[in-house]
Amino acid sequence: MAGSQPVRADGSLLSRLDRSLYRIETFLGFLSGLTVLLLMFLAVVSVGGRNLFNAPLPGYVDWIQQAMPLIAFMGISYAMRDGGHIRMDIVVGQLKGRGLWAAEFVTTAVTLLLMALLIWGSYSHFLRSFDFTSPWWSRDSSIDIALPLWPAKLLAPVAFSVLALRLVLQLWGYARAFVERTDEPIGVPMVKSAAELAAEEAEHVAGAERVAERGEG
Repeated sequence: MAGSQPVRADGSLLSRLDRSLYRIETFLGFLSGLTVLLLMFLAVVSVGGRNLFNAPLPGYVDWIQQAMPLIAFMGISYAMRDGGHIRMDIVVGQLKGRGLWAAEFVTTAVTLLLMALLIWGSYSHFLRSFDFTSPWWSRDSSIDIALPLWPAKLLAPVAFSVLALRLVLQLWGYARAFVERTDEPIGVPMVKSAAELAAEEAEHVAGAERVAERGEG
């Protein structure tokens, strides 16, 4: 698992595009978190209604089905920008300088190719559900209260497209770092080593213990 340092910024076009896209990613991440909160309220309403009035929330499972793409996909580009995804970097973590940026460029390019295939596949899945001539523009619906499913299916290609834009910017950042031979590239997360992560965790634990001791005192 890898941690990250704040992404470096400057006045370049790459950095301006990075910050602009990051605002979109932050908003989508906020929507994802807000959806989790709303589902918690729906669970309270459904369970409370069942126990108190023998009347659970109609279509509770259907609403969860609609919300899952928001939770699962909307935050992936935000995490990618900040280097929050789990990485298996046993080999890459040993590289430095241009070798590191070349390896990161190749792995990011492969990821972008995979995302392009996922965008194509998920958008095709959406098109099979969407139909202007059908009620609610949908060829299929949820089982209980017949919610149209195409909005949920559209969220996947939208989220994957934002992630693809992020990967394009990261490819630009790694290529620029390779050419300029810099140790501090623009627009990409700086991955921390296992030793740095262990030191951070130890410092965090020590800080928590000091706070607990002051509280007890």
